[in-house]
Amino acid sequence: MKRLAGAFVAAWALSVGGASGSVGAQEDAPSMSGAELREVLDTYCVACHNERLRTADLLLDRADTHRIAAGAEVWEKAIRKLRGGLMPPAGRRRPDAVTVDRVVATLEGAIDRAAAADPDPGRRTLHRLNRTEYGNAIRDLLALEIDVTSVLPPDDSSFGFDNIAEVLNVSPYMLERYLSAALRISRAAVGDTSIAPTASTYSVAPDLSQDYHVNGLPFGTRGGTVIRHTFPVDGEYDIRVRLARTTWGTVRGLALVQPVDVRLDGVLVERLEAGGIGRYFGQDVRGHDLDSHLVVRVPVTAGPHEITVTFPKRSHAQRETGGIEFRPGSRPLLRKPYIASNVSYGSVSGLPQVHRVFVEGPYRATGAGDAPSRRRIFVCRPATAAEEAPCAEEIVGALARRAYRRPPTEAEVRELLAHYETARRTAGFESGIQMALRALLVQPEFLFRIEEGLPGSAAGIARPVSDLELASRLSFFLWSSIPDEELLALAEAGRLREPAVLEQQARRMLADPRAEELVSNFAAQWLYTRNMGATYPNGALYPDYDDNLRQSMRRETELLFDSILREDRSVIDLLTANYTFVNERLARHYGIEGVYGSRFRRIALADDHPRGGLLGQGSLLTVTSHATRTSPVVRGKWILENILGTPPPEPPPGVPPLQDAADLSRLTMRERMERHRANPACAGCHNQMDPLGLALESFDAVGHLRTVRGSSAEPIDVSGVMPDGTAFEGAAGLRDILVGRSDQFVQTLTEKLLTYALGRGVEYRDMPAVRGILRDAAATDYRLSSIVLGVVRSAPFRLRRVSEPDADALARPDGRVGSLRARDTCSPGSAAQTPGPAVTAEIRGRQT
Repeated sequence: MKRLAGAFVAAWALSVGGASGSVGAQEDAPSMSGAELREVLDTYCVACHNERLRTADLLLDRADTHRIAAGAEVWEKAIRKLRGGLMPPAGRRRPDAVTVDRVVATLEGAIDRAAAADPDPGRRTLHRLNRTEYGNAIRDLLALEIDVTSVLPPDDSSFGFDNIAEVLNVSPYMLERYLSAALRISRAAVGDTSIAPTASTYSVAPDLSQDYHVNGLPFGTRGGTVIRHTFPVDGEYDIRVRLARTTWGTVRGLALVQPVDVRLDGVLVERLEAGGIGRYFGQDVRGHDLDSHLVVRVPVTAGPHEITVTFPKRSHAQRETGGIEFRPGSRPLLRKPYIASNVSYGSVSGLPQVHRVFVEGPYRATGAGDAPSRRRIFVCRPATAAEEAPCAEEIVGALARRAYRRPPTEAEVRELLAHYETARRTAGFESGIQMALRALLVQPEFLFRIEEGLPGSAAGIARPVSDLELASRLSFFLWSSIPDEELLALAEAGRLREPAVLEQQARRMLADPRAEELVSNFAAQWLYTRNMGATYPNGALYPDYDDNLRQSMRRETELLFDSILREDRSVIDLLTANYTFVNERLARHYGIEGVYGSRFRRIALADDHPRGGLLGQGSLLTVTSHATRTSPVVRGKWILENILGTPPPEPPPGVPPLQDAADLSRLTMRERMERHRANPACAGCHNQMDPLGLALESFDAVGHLRTVRGSSAEPIDVSGVMPDGTAFEGAAGLRDILVGRSDQFVQTLTEKLLTYALGRGVEYRDMPAVRGILRDAAATDYRLSSIVLGVVRSAPFRLRRVSEPDADALARPDGRVGSLRARDTCSPGSAAQTPGPAVTAEIRGRQT
């Protein structure tokens, strides 16, 4: 029986593009016998990789060259080093290219054939939704946009991503946050008119320059902010504006009257006024008095709305700033007036700026309204008391089906209806639905991606996941969210595992706007643009760097990846693109003329333009630098990890960092790195990293192009040599090197995508699948869609190895895997359903 099951899986794997053979130039290379392979190893490798020296903990002196598949974990390490040209190291005797190709072809061919016969998809662990997935799931389940950062803490990351199952743990604090989030979300979704007024705070980045137009705000304005806020019920709300203070507590530019426009959904609600000599002369000016009057109360309907707060832009003929400095608790000080166009950012007599906007309410709530969330929830509306119970069952069943990503059982629906009934008896039908929704949002079936396998699956056998489980894998991969109705219906019908249907759905989902998650979630983590929010270059050294430039750099990289996705281009274009996306702020930073305004637009670049491809983008160059200088080590390490897929090992303990002492300031960065490499413990890795990073020294710590070192006229040396002896010059030469090794780049991207799709790190057992994806994608010149489809077809994505219950996943003595269940989360009988005096968690088993 086991043999038949294995034969079935092998046939299935081959039918969907399972791995066999090898990739790239090695495909056509003849394989070696075990004796020939041993001779090559003994000649070039064993001198270092032996039982005595244990270099890199890779032992090849005793590796069995006749049973390669049995030692796949060791051989995959050798394959990666050989493909990267990293071994044997420079200065050592090296085999010729033909011999290397034959070695790689022999190793890959043996491993891939064994994997095709017995696929090993790896082990899946209990997978909690991360913060992004939770927010998207709420949006798609309830048609409700929430600020998920205000309800849940950030997630830990591993293997470069924050959706890795093994680090998505559930602490008592996390459980409390889920309970609190369920209360807030259920009230907002249903429209609880009994809620007390609350305040939501929206802050503007302190280093955002507001002297010019801000993208998303009306033309003819400067500065300000755009807010997308979901109002829970129909009622009146206060919109309160607070202006930014300087370090000394002053507010800029209030000598003259400064209009402040507040708009709701693009319609001017009120033009408030701040400043003016008549307002402040002859009286003490307290901190809150400067802007305490900047508030407007406005009636708003329930649901999502856009609020904008900004300043009308005056012409250069009008004075926009004046010579008054206001300090809390003091009288105004008269200073010389300035003309707007001559005022520098940060001047005491500059322009007023928005610091925070508060949305407070509801006041005088008039009803639950007809928000999108209510339309999504209330699929029926009972006209009589007799209709309430069947309608509640319909509503709860529909919500549970989408939330659990499968049809709920009768027992699960009854459990939710018990919560509904408790609240309905004291507060009515809608309160009952709210309570049922609140209970649903803390169910493990919603918070975790639980896979139970197909009926009759034997332990240790790789079997296809069910259609419903495949639907969840696909939607969380491409959308970071739950399946939509079309995908879920196909899974319920048992059709999603059909290869043609699966491909059609994957292509449909890639064309959907929700696939933007591959840009903002996958690419932002792979390319480190998500880290841009934490970059603060030294203001004294880089005074032009502000939040406007930070956001523009990040957006440029996101738009480049988005163009590869939407236009289905070759992923190699990420390295070679002869176009980019800029607005005026970024174009000015790059020295590109003729670009005006805050809107991003696509511009063509010459083939030799320094901004072509990822290596010339400000986001990459800034996020891989320190606050006061560039870092060739960080930049080189980033290229090795994210472009070439050959990350260096962690530095040994006790190795000193690169010194920035004053006595070294006269040295160039290259000279400092040479001193660092003089340490033998450092040389091995730095010989690989440093040439890559030094090639980018023509860009400073904020990505500004330069040709000389600092204030001196000394030209910057950007030459380099790869470990295999290949010489190159600067960023352009490095780009040519990387393009020449584009197979490594595509493999790295594929491994990153597979890691992101599976929610676990790629292991040696996954490499046959990676090579199979690359072989298929080569026929389309490595278009991004072909790589994504290859991931979806791959054995690790579509198969699951059935194992014994996971002892780490809340195991019970009876062999059932437990999951968290909240109990006593609220006090029954209260119309407001406030949290009860005790919140406990119990383990509820689920047979796997």
